[in-house]
Amino acid sequence: MLTVPQMLMAASALVIMLLGLLHLLYTFRGNKLFPRDTHLERQMQQVSPVLTNRTTMWDAWIGFNASHSYGAIFFGLVYGYLAIVHAELLFHSAYFLVLGLAMLCGYAFLAKRYWFRIPYAGILIALALYLAALVMRLLPA
Repeated sequence: MLTVPQMLMAASALVIMLLGLLHLLYTFRGNKLFPRDTHLERQMQQVSPVLTNRTTMWDAWIGFNASHSYGAIFFGLVYGYLAIVHAELLFHSAYFLVLGLAMLCGYAFLAKRYWFRIPYAGILIALALYLAALVMRLLPA
């Protein structure tokens, strides 16, 4: 039987994983991550970054979006698994708890500063669930 902190932590992980899966879908299906300016899209498909001429800004854009999605999916899978299957390891590891909190805070900062309100709201929900799990598990009743 899962405890409330386990369910909260798993829910937090699920929110991030779903955001990652949705972002991955948008990366490879449809035009939601395309520039509104078609001229800019054509330019991105033709211009290479200073770092190398072996790719284009468009290919890098697709790759960055996909790898960003993989990171969120990975976080969700690992923390969800730990919360459900290895809760004692997760909740007794300062390393895992601080690492997860740092990742969610980092995502929240990026979402507030660079993204838009839907991922920001989702990340804040995941962060609130994560913090609730920590408080319930770590503070004496």
